[in-house]
Amino acid sequence: MAQSRRVERVASLIRREISELLIGGIKDERVNQGMVSVTTVEVAGDLQHCKIFVSVFGSDSDKEQAMAGLHSASAFVKGELSRRLKMRRTPEVVFVLDRGIEKGTTVLGLLNRLEDERQEKGEPAEASDL
Repeated sequence: MAQSRRVERVASLIRREISELLIGGIKDERVNQGMVSVTTVEVAGDLQHCKIFVSVFGSDSDKEQAMAGLHSASAFVKGELSRRLKMRRTPEVVFVLDRGIEKGTTVLGLLNRLEDERQEKGEPAEASDL
């Protein structure tokens, strides 16, 4: 149990530091084009690897550019994490595009459209809607 709490704590610290780096530390214009935010950080149990899931608001092109910028900045990010967190061994950093918010927005849009169509037809609300 102590190991999992330690991993969770490290993930939380990494998330905070990456968020700060996204605001002012990473100078790559590709990263600053779209609105990039950290959604989740997963750290391996041995603390050797770290997946940083990010959401990018913008077009597909903006997303590709931001991910390319983050990929090229990964060595800088690892160095900054090492300096800021003072860990004996800093995990290898991999950025992953998180499409969860995008999928959720799509689903909500479909549900809203279905509701609008139902109201146009004058169908009564379902019992679960009451």
